[in-house]
This record gives sequence, C-alpha cells and structure tokens, in this order.
Amino acid sequence: MVENTHPLPRRLDIARDLRRRSVFLFGPRQTGKTTWLRQSFPDSAFFNLLQGDVFLRLSREPGRFRQELAGTSPASGPVVIYEIQKLPRLLDEVHDLIESRGFRFVLAASSPAKLRRGGVNLLGGRARTRRLCPFVSAEVPDWDLERAINVGGIPSIYFSDEPEEDLRAYCGNYLRLEVQAEGLVRGVEPFSRFLTAAGASYAQAIVFERLASDAAVPARTVREYFQVVEDTLLGTLLPPFAPRGARRKPVSRAKLFFFDVGVANALASTGRIVPGGPMFGAALEQLVFCEVSAWLAYTRDPRPLRYWRTNDGSEVDFVIGDETAIEVKATASVTRRDLTGLRRLAAETPLKNQILVCREPVPRLIDEIRVLPITGFLESLWQGEFSA
Repeated sequence: MVENTHPLPRRLDIARDLRRRSVFLFGPRQTGKTTWLRQSFPDSAFFNLLQGDVFLRLSREPGRFRQELAGTSPASGPVVIYEIQKLPRLLDEVHDLIESRGFRFVLAASSPAKLRRGGVNLLGGRARTRRLCPFVSAEVPDWDLERAINVGGIPSIYFSDEPEEDLRAYCGNYLRLEVQAEGLVRGVEPFSRFLTAAGASYAQAIVFERLASDAAVPARTVREYFQVVEDTLLGTLLPPFAPRGARRKPVSRAKLFFFDVGVANALASTGRIVPGGPMFGAALEQLVFCEVSAWLAYTRDPRPLRYWRTNDGSEVDFVIGDETAIEVKATASVTRRDLTGLRRLAAETPLKNQILVCREPVPRLIDEIRVLPITGFLESLWQGEFSA
C-alpha cells in the first residue's frame, strides 16, 4: 500500500492570469481539479455542476446565478464553476458579469469537447486557457519511477491499493461519462475497439489504415475518433518536426501519446512493466512525454513539442521548439549506436541541447550529448535547465 498523502502542492499557478482575465481550466477526470481549486481559492464562491441540486436550479433558471452572486464582491476572489461543460448557456451570464461587474471566473471542465461545438459563448478572449495534468515527478515526495511507469500520475490511482483495477474502471468511466454521455460517437462499441487498438500503438507513429483494420472500422472513422480523443483530453497526436533545408526527408505521420502513462498501459493491457521488459521503453517514452508536455504547459512555454523521424529510419523522440532534442532509451548502458538519431538531427539543424535519457546511474557527456539518468533529467527539466 502507498500512503495517501495527497492533496499535494501542484505546479499549476493561475494567479497571474486572474489579475487580468478569467480562466478556462481543462483537465481529464480525477486529475485533481476540485481539490486544487478548493485549496487555491478557499474563500471563493464555488458552483459544482456535478451536484444535482446545483445543476437543477441553474439549468432551470440561469438567471439565478446572477442573483446568487448579488452579495458577492469581485474583490473577494474568482468565482469557480466546476464542470461548466454541463451547462454551457451559463457562459452568457458569466460574460455579462465580467463586463458589468468586473468578476473573474475559473471555469473548470473535464472535457472541452462540448464547449468547442458551435454556438457556445467562449467569452471572446476574456478568458485564458490553462490545463491541469496528472501528478508529475516534481509534485510527489519520494516519487517512485517504477510505480509511475506502471500506474501513472492520476492522484487517486497513484495512491491506490489497487491501481490496476482502478485504471480499468477509469477507462470504462471515460467511455461511459465522456464519450457515450456526451454523444461524441455514434456507437460506443466500435469506439471501444478503436481505443484498444490505439492503446497498443502508443508512442508509435500512427498508420490510420492499419489501426482501422485492427479496430474493424473504416479509416475515415478512425480519423474522427482521434479527434474525439484529443477533444476529450485523453490523448495527443504529436506532429513530426521538419528542420528547414533538411537533407533527409521527414515522415508526415503523427505519434500517439496519452495524457497519462497508467491509462495508456490499461488501454494496452500491458500487465506489469519492469525495467528491461518489452514494454518498458515505450512506457518510459510515454512518461517523458507527460512530464515534458506538463512542464511546457505549466511554465507557459509556447514552443511546440514534436518528434523527428526520417524515411530512412533516423529518429529523435522529442524536439522542443527547434533547439532541444531529447532521445529516450530504456538501456542501462548507452552505446554510440544509441546516439545516432541525435547526431543525425544535429547535422540537419543547430541544436542548443542534445539529451539522451536512460537508465544509466550517473550523468556523463559524450561529445555534445548529455547522457542523463531518468530522475536526473526530470530534476533538470523542472529546475528550468531547458527553458527557452
């Protein structure tokens, strides 16, 4: 059993945003939005639309929202609305209260899909968008790499006695609560087959036709399903990086990553992942994606995250902007062959940082390439060593 010590301090900070704008706060279910919001804004008016009585009275009469805030001063802090996607028309009231009374709002949603549909008032630039991710290594005291590789960073699951069972339930709830309840696909069974096939392809370049065959659905439908995956924050298609004037032709296929490595493992039915095992490399790459993408989001770093691969097989797992290249290897003993991708990319474009993340116990420098143990890389990342 892992001692349940959360809530823990999180790396997300929206105080600066709230001085000038309201905030849309997105994050998949159970990433800790409610806990973080109540910790961060203990004195704020809080409307939780998951609570039946709150949803019922405001859905029947949205104007009550304004009445219930009549005695609240905008100076007392932001008004929090949790799961705003359940009642999008409330955004008209929010819009007017921003304009007429100077309120700031935190509008939290586990799925922005419904908000992105046509006709929803997205406040016309009056709100910034931020994201809460699962736990990252910098947030968890005595962070355990092997546990994180297997169960991911969703707070309730990381600290669970039965994380594998909870992950299976989480994936089932995703289908039921996000996909079926929101009517995002025509049938949940073919989408479930797609998720199983996609889970087996995480950290890989996506071939739509092959995935369609594995899921027994048309390739056109697979493309629609990937849009649902991105709209509901379950996963991301990581685009390829094309250096200017490159001699080697880069591939055009995107790579699939999920928002959490534990969820990816549950969808892929990997079983227990151990260092040196067949799935450890892919799981480690997925974990590094989660950490780097969270770091970019929390530090408001606008540089794009991509990967590099050429038609002749040269590859680097992650490229931040156009100057930081990160290769992830599961090996505990790096050879010169492991450096090939970084060296070939460096020959195509100038690089400020060349990093190889691995299981070696101590850092070292090979020519211009920094070889870093996994935990050392994560510490350097969160200390800002790779900032623009």
